[in-house]
Amino acid sequence: MATTGTATGRLGHTTADEDVSQRLLDSAAQLSYDPAVEIDWDAPLSPDHYGLNPEWSTLYGTRLWREMTHEQRITLTRHEVCSIMSTGIWFEMILQQMVLRDQYLKNHANAEFRFALTEIADECRHSIMFARACEKMGVPAYIPNRPVAEAARAFKTLAAGELAYGGILVAEEVLDVMQRDWMRGEDVLPIVRGTSRIHVVEESRHMKFARQEIRERLRGAGPVRRHNSALGTAIAAAVILSSMVNKQVYAAAGLNVERAVAEVKANPHRKAMMRTSSAHLIHFLGEAGLLTRPAVRIYQKLHMI
Repeated sequence: MATTGTATGRLGHTTADEDVSQRLLDSAAQLSYDPAVEIDWDAPLSPDHYGLNPEWSTLYGTRLWREMTHEQRITLTRHEVCSIMSTGIWFEMILQQMVLRDQYLKNHANAEFRFALTEIADECRHSIMFARACEKMGVPAYIPNRPVAEAARAFKTLAAGELAYGGILVAEEVLDVMQRDWMRGEDVLPIVRGTSRIHVVEESRHMKFARQEIRERLRGAGPVRRHNSALGTAIAAAVILSSMVNKQVYAAAGLNVERAVAEVKANPHRKAMMRTSSAHLIHFLGEAGLLTRPAVRIYQKLHMI
């Protein structure tokens, strides 16, 4: 199989890989957005619009949801979407460091190198966009707890190859499905619909890039490496998904936090929505050989399967 030259002499990088990266570069040149001008940041927020489709609220379908006032539901969904955006900012910062480290001293004549930097530039804009949206909604930053933050610090420092791109894909795939609904939600704030539309369009390229990188890194990988990568990706998924909605969003809506958390954990609708948002990811991981038994058990506990 023909290979393209790289500064590190990495084996397995093919002309087909270069073709994928070049197509992604062409797409980025034709279809990219500047959130600073694409979104009307000065428009007032309608008091009757949700932060996300009610069906995506963690409490939707529970007894507590039925007891809540319309105003509480509005407040909760706005805090939930900003918690998810905050998690997005946190993980995009991790992603940027992993991609930049992966491309260190690579051949900058390759399309793969140029698209990797294009992705980093996209992620910078996305983080600024999410931060600005949360500020507009008057919602504070929701930061992961200390143990999770330190675990992520170790992950971004040590993860490489398919494990790094697997973690990236988990965060992007799950959020993508959610945002495809948010961008169409007529009862969702226009600012959320706009940021979701931009993110969906540009992240579709990032997901293709991550899938291609995973396939490339796993060519010729033995069973031990696949087992370790599968388990590591599943653990990363557990950390990411458990951090998406901070429990303090319930306090912000005037709810009893302990009761809210308990109802979320037992909520069958929430579990079904998690399986829906994970379907494409799980299918790809199966194709890539990253659905080992230990990994599947973790995904089942997360209600992704």
